[in-house]
Amino acid sequence: MANHKSAIKRIRSNETKRLSNRYFHKTTRNAMKKLRLTSNKSDASTLLVEVSSMLDKLAKRNVIHKNKAGNLVGKLTRHVNALS
Repeated sequence: MANHKSAIKRIRSNETKRLSNRYFHKTTRNAMKKLRLTSNKSDASTLLVEVSSMLDKLAKRNVIHKNKAGNLVGKLTRHVNALS
């Protein structure tokens, strides 16, 4: 267990950040799943803008790596472009 007051504060703040990161990551994964299941191109293109923004924010916060975010956005963009 931590002995310093600052270390105890750090443990508390890390737990808060962990829960927040987990929430945003799970929300983004659900949005990606919803986008993949969408068959209408106009709906998918509007969802793509939101999902790519969410992924960029996760990468900015270091929840996921920036290259992973880029790869996911690219795959989702290809999926939307392939819809008719």
